[in-house]
This record gives sequence, structure tokens and C-alpha cells, in this order.
Amino acid sequence: MSSRFLPVERGQIATIVTHLEMRNRPGPRPVRPVPLRLKRWKAPDNDKYRTLYRRVGEPWLWFSRLVMADAALAAILTDPAVEIFAVLDPKGIEIGLLELDFRQPSQCEIAFFGLIPQLTGQGFGSWLMGQALGLAWRAGIERVWVHTCTLDDPRALGFYIAQGFAATGREIELLDDPRLTGLIPKDCAPHVPLIG
Repeated sequence: MSSRFLPVERGQIATIVTHLEMRNRPGPRPVRPVPLRLKRWKAPDNDKYRTLYRRVGEPWLWFSRLVMADAALAAILTDPAVEIFAVLDPKGIEIGLLELDFRQPSQCEIAFFGLIPQLTGQGFGSWLMGQALGLAWRAGIERVWVHTCTLDDPRALGFYIAQGFAATGREIELLDDPRLTGLIPKDCAPHVPLIG
């Protein structure tokens, strides 16, 4: 067995991306009542979307949609084959994000899935996944897929597998650290060392 270390340049971060899929619609699951609800956002504007995206993902260094050109992001958000939902708490405050992408024939990608970090570990993720799968598995869909990476909540990969997804591939992605450009505050994601 051989191993090799590949250097990561200063100012960059490396993440392991795992791709997962589900090829069959899961059976009914017990649904625990929760004080949350989904609200469909039809073609949200970029600023509104990015605000919720930051709220959910900034602590884990989600930043792909923050650096995306406005026109490219708007093209996704207004595409009729992309469905975006905000998770609302009882007061109507947006505390989670679900984005389903049906642009590939017979497939649904769970493009973004998350709750604010204060809500993780309380069973709300299972509720949200139940909602996601109920919306994703519709007529003509043969595959639902998602990917996660080591910049996400450390429990994300195990969560997806426990929900019935099977890992299908793995990649290493090198990125410029967004904390060094000022895009994301330097104190975010303390689990990822800042090496400038």
C-alpha cells in the first residue's frame, strides 16, 4: 500500500468531495412533527438568495454561489427546472435552504441542503430530507443525487448514507480560501486551518 502527500499552496484549501446517489424511491418513513415549514421561492433575487445561502453555509465555508457572477446565478435561480425552498421557523424566519435541480433529464440533484448550524443535531435534517425526497422523486425521475465535502458539517456524509444514499465517487478539490479574500469572515470554519 502506498500513500502520497500532495502539497496545498498557501492561501488555498483542499476538500474531499463525495458524490452520492439514490436509484430507487425510498419507502414511506415515519414523520415526526416539527415546527418548521417549506416555502417555495420562485425566482428569488440574487441578494435574497445569497443572504440565506450565507446564513446556512458560511460557517462551513460554502462560497461557490458568492463568487458566481450575478448573471450566471440569476440564470440558475430563474430556470424553471430549478426549485428553491426556504425553511421557515414558526415566526417565518428563514433558517434553511433546499435547492432541487432537475436540469438533467430523469435526474434530480439536491444542489443545496442545509439548516443554520444552531439547528443541526436535533432531527430537523431528517425532516428536511423527507421533504426533499418527496419533492425530488416525481414521475420520470430515475436518480436523485447529492454531493458533500469536508468543508461541510462533519456529520453530513454519514447523514446522507443513513438516509439511503450510496457513495459513488470521490474527488479532491483545491480552492482559494475565501477567508483570505474577505469574502467570508476569518473566524468562520475554525475546523479548517487558515494558512495565508
